[in-house]
Amino acid sequence: MCGICGFIGSGCIEDLENMNKSIIHRGPDAGGHWYNESAGVYIGHRRLSVIDLNYGNQPMWTANGELGVIFNGEIYNHIDLRRELERIGYRFITDHSDTEVLLHGYHCWGHELPSKLNGMWSFAIYDRKSNQFFFSRDRFGKKPLFYTFQNNTFVFASELSAIIKHRSVVGELDPVSLKKFFAYGFIPAPNTIFKRIFKLPGGHNLILNVRDH
Repeated sequence: MCGICGFIGSGCIEDLENMNKSIIHRGPDAGGHWYNESAGVYIGHRRLSVIDLNYGNQPMWTANGELGVIFNGEIYNHIDLRRELERIGYRFITDHSDTEVLLHGYHCWGHELPSKLNGMWSFAIYDRKSNQFFFSRDRFGKKPLFYTFQNNTFVFASELSAIIKHRSVVGELDPVSLKKFFAYGFIPAPNTIFKRIFKLPGGHNLILNVRDH
């Protein structure tokens, strides 16, 4: 289990650090972050080391720095995908990281990448060249991904506890969602217990143009 978080818009490194600290239990082995203050882009990661213990820290970037990823989950067919990408001509820095497979896979297949994956995941890929984020969640929704857009700021994380750590986010209880919880025993996606905070449904992707946030 790992954790991802970040935001695009208003805020500062303190917001990101508070968000990342709130999910430290998801990834006690390592933590990392990256931000571009002028662009208003901040991303963070907490890591539980499972695959490629020494070289899988995140955010992970391509050699040219154009694509970055933060990732929670495991790609079961990453070895086969790596071989396919190597045959095309991609060169890997890590020995067996499924995270690096996501980076090169996105460069190769773009928004079709999730259709190539077998596993459980939630990830955010930042394309600095197109200034676009690509979010994805696995088909069965094994790995969580929450988001909100408040006060002209897009905030996302693996847990609601991290979302509400951002100063722009108001965590207001949603009475309708509360009723659904007592009726069904869970809150159906895309709703959450908070108003204006949503969870990306399983098997869905989300594209965000940074310049339009």
